[in-house]
Amino acid sequence: MIIRQIYTELEKHLSKRQVTVILGMRRVGKSTAVKYLLSKVKHNNKIYLDCEKIEFQTLFNTPSYDLIISELELLGINFKSPAVIALDEIQLIKTLPSFIKYVYDTYKVKFIVTGSSSYYLKNQFTESLAGRKSIYEMHPLAFDEFLLFKGENPLVIKKYKQIPFNAAWYNKQRELYKEFLKYGGFPEVVLQKKVSDKKELLWDIINSYIDMDVKLLSDYSLNKDLFNLVKLLAARVGSKVDFTKLSNVAGIDRRKISDYIYLFENTYLIHLVKPFTKNIDKEVIQQPKLYFADNGLLSVLGGESISSGQLFENAISIQLRNLHELNYYQKKNGQEIDFILDKKIAVEVKETPIIQDLAVLKARADELGLKKRMLIGNNKPPGDFNQFLWGGNLY
Repeated sequence: MIIRQIYTELEKHLSKRQVTVILGMRRVGKSTAVKYLLSKVKHNNKIYLDCEKIEFQTLFNTPSYDLIISELELLGINFKSPAVIALDEIQLIKTLPSFIKYVYDTYKVKFIVTGSSSYYLKNQFTESLAGRKSIYEMHPLAFDEFLLFKGENPLVIKKYKQIPFNAAWYNKQRELYKEFLKYGGFPEVVLQKKVSDKKELLWDIINSYIDMDVKLLSDYSLNKDLFNLVKLLAARVGSKVDFTKLSNVAGIDRRKISDYIYLFENTYLIHLVKPFTKNIDKEVIQQPKLYFADNGLLSVLGGESISSGQLFENAISIQLRNLHELNYYQKKNGQEIDFILDKKIAVEVKETPIIQDLAVLKARADELGLKKRMLIGNNKPPGDFNQFLWGGNLY
């Protein structure tokens, strides 16, 4: 088993009394993480239950907590001793947070739970598990994790982390980075060798997302409209979100568009990048930029309408977001800085960076009083210019 970065944090929390909550999109690796944690539990008083199975949905919808506990005892849990209960995809059973609270307060049970929706689970846990849980968000593979899944040496990967452009590293890893840009970081997808199998899995992830998470949390009568909206968003990746224009194109009420984008963000399909400003009111007024949470999903949804530049910018937004707080900056005259990290580092993203890009970035960063800047590129530029960070070093 490949040990992902989040496993270290999760394992540290395993010994704590609080509920361990792992949130993230379907197929991102949450179930594998739970089974890894259970393998670290030294006793056998533990159980894993998949809430997608009808028998467990029926069990936890039983109105009597005592009857549920009796059934769990028949499945091997001894409530008189410390126990660990792992529950996968708990958003499918709305009564589970209150049951978890009851058992947490009554017995020495450690819960590990996963879910595909912060939209639902954060609200439910705020009400019923205040002070009793820690939430961890799990995302598709970062590029260094992607390389581990491809069999690369972890010590070598660490050596090249965030260094300036290095021709040897670029020549060795550029084909893998191209694959990462095109097909993203879902573990199952990364492990597929055939392009057709990668695409099939990505469509399966999209369909299960719409059929299950969206069905659970929204007006499912708009299924077709929702799918069309997702495709419209893919074509506009890296652009500011204009609810009125989207409403006109999609034929969906503007308020519904806003609701569904909120839903997409809180079910981990997209992420929004807010504008950088020192004026809070302006930040509320200005429109956020939209990016997808995985390049593979963006690629299959957008098809031929997605340019290589959009794929690269989307990947960089993901890579940066894994490391920093992320904003963007744009003046009224259209001049912009692609990203601002932690409100102190100016970042420009260019497919093929050149020395003039550094001068422009410096000038715009100076206007904002930002002393640190970072130029990120994908393709090796002509000549000897190397004062940039290659995307394949950004982890």
